[in-house]
Amino acid sequence: MARHATARPVVRTNPTSLAAPVGKYSHLAAPPEGHRLVWISGQVGNDTDGQVPADAEQQTHLVFANIHRLLEELGAGPEQVLKLLTFVAGTDSLPGWSAARDKVYADWYPDGLYPAHSLAVVTALARPDLLVETEGVVAVPLAP
Repeated sequence: MARHATARPVVRTNPTSLAAPVGKYSHLAAPPEGHRLVWISGQVGNDTDGQVPADAEQQTHLVFANIHRLLEELGAGPEQVLKLLTFVAGTDSLPGWSAARDKVYADWYPDGLYPAHSLAVVTALARPDLLVETEGVVAVPLAP
């Protein structure tokens, strides 16, 4: 994935006053100067026709594909994501979510500098066929 050359890097830190993150996230993420914050509503694992695959791994790939489309609409890239919040329906969906997230993160964050991220395992989402939902906050460069 090409980096957006005009974007200043998001500041990501893991202070030494805390234990290292227990997963693929940074403790702190802040927008650089000259950026505005944009919130991405929860994206679910449906394709452009609204179809939802049956398993969490395929849904998670679609969640990230939908987020990527929204980033493109903003003229931003994954490197400008400050924070993600993911809801996974049931612990049975965690392995599929994790596998797909790891594949996407390898492409989006090859340097291992991840956005801030929280994960919540919930009983269910808005519809019984939905297994994963992710929302986010993005630092978008202001127009010159």
